[in-house]
Amino acid sequence: MNNGTLYICATPIGNLEDITLRVLRILGEVDLIAAEDTRHTRGLLNHYEIKTPTTSYHENNRDAKGVYLIEQLSQGKNVALVSDSGMPCISDPGRELVLLARESGIAVTVCPGASAGLAGLVASGFQARPHVFEGFLPRDKGLRRRLLSGLAKETRTMVFYEAPHRLVDMLREILAAFGGREIALARELTKKFEEVIQGNISEIIDLYKDSPPRGEFVVIVKGADVQENLYPDDVVFHVEQYVALGHDEMTAIKMAAKERGVAKSEIYNQIKRK
Repeated sequence: MNNGTLYICATPIGNLEDITLRVLRILGEVDLIAAEDTRHTRGLLNHYEIKTPTTSYHENNRDAKGVYLIEQLSQGKNVALVSDSGMPCISDPGRELVLLARESGIAVTVCPGASAGLAGLVASGFQARPHVFEGFLPRDKGLRRRLLSGLAKETRTMVFYEAPHRLVDMLREILAAFGGREIALARELTKKFEEVIQGNISEIIDLYKDSPPRGEFVVIVKGADVQENLYPDDVVFHVEQYVALGHDEMTAIKMAAKERGVAKSEIYNQIKRK
């Protein structure tokens, strides 16, 4: 018996019209839909009068259910994987199932569509090329702070997700790690109360002093300026960044020495040894 195909299907992030004709066809044709929350997905399926059976596949049952789904696929059944919204395998379950399918010789096909991260990035007007997607920060405070500390010198635009009840704490931690960076908050994308707020992070924190945030958020943070990205372990690169900004070499050496707290002769000697 030939194996079935695993279809990774993007679903709307809010507006139910944001689904492709291909995904609608696939969801109607497959033998089984594996959904992060079957109740949530059933609302989408009922809207489009799709009667395909569903089964749950989420973070807490992915090991056992993954084995079951591979068995179904090995028996020639086609399975569609969906999350509550957007593309599975990004911030939602699915990566492990894709790996199991690949290891089992089962074809995996991606049916792309809506993405909250990309929609928020485009709506922000910030530089999209290049950008880096970080998704949800770790729940553990220590891990979260270490991650943000490591991103403080990131020059690419950064895209995060956050729930409303954790948003203000997240923004405060970003402010502590990055300083007064410009950010954009994209809220309830594609829905009735869609909103994009842009400004200095401290100003945006102040907006929520009297009115708590509501809705799911995409947080877009501008990357560090070149001047902020110092790479202190690489003296030559440090100097070259200031030269790239238009300074002559001696001025760049002087500026790098001041920031590193060393004599400019020390920087000069290291440059000449390279």
